Amino acid sequence: MSELVDGSTESAVGPAHIAIIMDGNNRWAKKKHLPSIAGHTAGAAAVRRTVEAAARSGVKVLTLFAFSSENWKRPQVEVDGLMGLFMRSLKKELKRLKAHKIRLRVMGDVSGFSDSLQAQIRATEHATKDNDQMTLVIAANYGGRWDIAQAAKLLAEEVASGQLSPEDITAEKLASRIQLADLPEPDLLIRTSGEERISNFMLWQSAYSEFVFLPVLWPDFDQSDFDEAIGIYQNRQRRYGGR
Repeated sequence: MSELVDGSTESAVGPAHIAIIMDGNNRWAKKKHLPSIAGHTAGAAAVRRTVEAAARSGVKVLTLFAFSSENWKRPQVEVDGLMGLFMRSLKKELKRLKAHKIRLRVMGDVSGFSDSLQAQIRATEHATKDNDQMTLVIAANYGGRWDIAQAAKLLAEEVASGQLSPEDITAEKLASRIQLADLPEPDLLIRTSGEERISNFMLWQSAYSEFVFLPVLWPDFDQSDFDEAIGIYQNRQRRYGGR
């Protein structure tokens, strides 16, 4: 990035961390008169394309919002289908992740998943832990408010045990307990499907992210859409609270 006269920075380089709210699977399926799981399956193919595009462009962290803590309210048949798709994708994509040296991390309350799915998550994370080309983060059973609340709970436990005093609690200490605290915060947050909200996703981490909202439904998201979002980002001036 280069410094501008007014203290802002221009994003001449690409983002190091991209986060994506993958929206529009159900609408894509409905338009084609298909069941919802068909939309999610097509969305999984878009995930593969996007991971490859991000890796080629030099992105260091790609975070995908796969399943929110509110998604449990969906019809049971859809939830079951999503869980099965998640399990199959973890198994199927392991070889590809290893070949491209991509590390997988799952962000969220994984205790809400079945024992078998939790075991598969742990196995895939372990098998890719030494990969250093890119980190792929899957946000599953995740919510931004849950994230902040669990970070606050950790600090409260430290206060209760005498390790920390209330006066010592700062934004920096809370940030260190937030999910992905060891990774750079998202430079760019993309949402597909034309909706313009972040739906409880990475509320803390995206404080200074650039937001790009695209009309394309997630299953149709491709290289041209990825490039469009990057282009929009590169034409933004990032001020980080400055003038």
